[in-house]
Amino acid sequence: MKLFSSERPLSHARAVTCALTNQLAAPGLGSLMAGRWVAGSGQFVLCIASCVVLTVWVIKILSQYYNIPSGFSTSEILAIPINWKPCVASAVLMVVAWLWSGVTSFSLLRETSVRSRLSIEKFASPPVLKVDEAKAILALSALPQWQRTGEIISRTFEFKDFPAAMKFVNNVAELAELAQHHPDIDVRWNKVTLALTTHDAGGLTEKDFALAKQLDALSVG
Repeated sequence: MKLFSSERPLSHARAVTCALTNQLAAPGLGSLMAGRWVAGSGQFVLCIASCVVLTVWVIKILSQYYNIPSGFSTSEILAIPINWKPCVASAVLMVVAWLWSGVTSFSLLRETSVRSRLSIEKFASPPVLKVDEAKAILALSALPQWQRTGEIISRTFEFKDFPAAMKFVNNVAELAELAQHHPDIDVRWNKVTLALTTHDAGGLTEKDFALAKQLDALSVG
């Protein structure tokens, strides 16, 4: 299995559309539109369950009134007891679905906001420069488990099994997104090889060595 791939990030406009769909149309529908399949499915199921419970309750109430004998007075009709529990259950399900989808909507908007800010900072920041040979040797000496091949540094991390390796890969993906610097990832069952270089600079930069140090800490965290 070669190279870890994440889902396509949302634009801010798309995130706003999904959030509005969640809160103003149907809870969970916007989450599904955003690709949040697990949360979206749960939210949408709760929404549908709420509608089904309410519909069944209304049908039973209407059926109850339609079957009242014609001789009943208005006061007698109004005195017929109504079971409000299904109505309350329907409302609770909808509120839970709406609040849950609200959490997802907030998460979507926050993610796109952070991504936009990072993009602006990256655009405004000066270009990252390739380190000279002396600095590269010095920086690599502080990373004894990393190997250098030309303009690439790499390290193979070994774990007890495949799930542990994949957990590490997912954590690496999150860290790389925050750093806006992405290593090449090669997974071989319980072994994960990470390779770093800065393509824009045409070689190794301080970003590579800084991220390598963070990845070392992540592997033992």
